[in-house]
Amino acid sequence: MKQARFEQQYRPLWDSLEQQLDQLEALRVSRKKRLPLDRFVADYRQLCHQLALARERTYSLELQQYLNNLVLRAHRQLYRYNPPLADRIGVFFASGFPAAVRRQWKWHLVSALSFVLSIALAWILVQQQPEMIYTVVDEAMLSDLELMYQPADSAGGDIHAGREGEDDVLMFGFYIKNNIGIAFRTFAGGLLLGVGAIFVMLFNGSFFGAIAGHLINTGGHEAFFTFVIAHGAPELTAIVLAGGAGLRLGWSIIAPGQWSRLDALRLAARDALPTMYGVFALLLLAAFIEAFWSPRDFDATLKYSVGAACWALLYLYLFFGGRQRGAGKG
Repeated sequence: MKQARFEQQYRPLWDSLEQQLDQLEALRVSRKKRLPLDRFVADYRQLCHQLALARERTYSLELQQYLNNLVLRAHRQLYRYNPPLADRIGVFFASGFPAAVRRQWKWHLVSALSFVLSIALAWILVQQQPEMIYTVVDEAMLSDLELMYQPADSAGGDIHAGREGEDDVLMFGFYIKNNIGIAFRTFAGGLLLGVGAIFVMLFNGSFFGAIAGHLINTGGHEAFFTFVIAHGAPELTAIVLAGGAGLRLGWSIIAPGQWSRLDALRLAARDALPTMYGVFALLLLAAFIEAFWSPRDFDATLKYSVGAACWALLYLYLFFGGRQRGAGKG
């Protein structure tokens, strides 16, 4: 292609990009006039390709210099671009977090199966052989749990009924510390070739299943399930996702592929971090619900309805959040 035709074909793009750069280089650019970043990146890539063509075809030095300067200006603006923190957080929770979860769905599925199957197994064993509960908790803890979740019309009443607002705030802090500690240990346990993450999932699942089975045997199941159903959606989901992220780390050590194990681990950690950011956010939400909603003495139907809504909304968000119309898998 001759230089004149080359310039005629691509001059509109160059002029458009120059206008974009003039806006970005201005000291103040209003939000309405701010250019969509995806369009700017696409134009920048085309410009780089056109500069390479101009050099390969030995077009005039003047044209090469013009394109080179345009590339440099675009490069500076592209890597200087730093959207406001609130915008980045909004984009992350609108699309980045659910997309990261879907991208690693195989690891989260293994984690979820470990958790759910251990719940089911412990539940069935304790239902069939009530004494099996002592393999999971000691007698003192079991007494506390029975007192906490005894039927509301029994002599002891509801242990949550006397909680004050200050107690709710203290419990909010306790739940944050406890839940995030579990999630971090689950994630870090993946470094032990994934075994640590699986162990935490099996242990927590067995504990939950055994407690549920025992409370059904003793008649405290309604108090227990109405308490846990709402905050259980973000809390249990977050623990499962932390387990999946941990398994991702472990597998990178077992099967690093073309990378060294250290490099594979770094790549896996970088890939898993968005999931863990979301996990911590889910645990904050769970702690808030557990401290300020779960202990409230509302009708069981209302609490089950709110809990069901929490589960449904959370999984709709994880499955469909950030998907573009007509897109395939996230």
